[in-house]
Amino acid sequence: MRKIIAATFVSLDGVMQAPGGPEEDPVGGFRFGGWTFHYFDEVAGAAIDELFSKPFALLLGRRTYDIFAAYWPYQKDQIADAFNPATKYVATHRPDSLTWQNTHSLGPDVVARLRQLKQEDGPDLLIQGSGNLIQTLLANGLIDEIRLMIFPLLLGKGKRLFGDNAMAAAFKLIKSQTSSTGVIMATYERGGEIKTGSFATEQPSEAELERRKNWK
Repeated sequence: MRKIIAATFVSLDGVMQAPGGPEEDPVGGFRFGGWTFHYFDEVAGAAIDELFSKPFALLLGRRTYDIFAAYWPYQKDQIADAFNPATKYVATHRPDSLTWQNTHSLGPDVVARLRQLKQEDGPDLLIQGSGNLIQTLLANGLIDEIRLMIFPLLLGKGKRLFGDNAMAAAFKLIKSQTSSTGVIMATYERGGEIKTGSFATEQPSEAELERRKNWK
């Protein structure tokens, strides 16, 4: 069974928009494109190398596909060498315009197609960027592993990794490290259902009972 892995750069306030450069995604008047640039060191670079060291297929939303297809086929480096020959699956309403080599549309029912792909043999499905697609996958409980690179800055407005529609689930931290510039690299995998408890006393005060009544 194949896993779906979401690997994402994210700010402390959860923004994932345009980490690579000012022209990457200025939608909504976003002013801070390229916010990851000055934080990379050898540790962060090694984490990126490790991410792409195993076979993978790319899972992309249409905006990220367009960004990647206009860039990676024209580069000559280790990431390009991994991305260009990899199979790409794209969520799009315009399948006829997919021109990057080895690219396939996910079709009209993205969720059903991904459930099918997960059951097939093949490399894991790696999400890069693709904020809108990530929201769909989180809402349907399809992401098996989340690899975050958390950068020490607040961006305010911008497209966020986690919205309000994610399916509730527990995750467990399986690996973490910190770069010299304060980037936290954390890998989480699914950890079952959410378990709740209470620190409240067995005999709440009259004030507490009144508060509960008023908040219902």
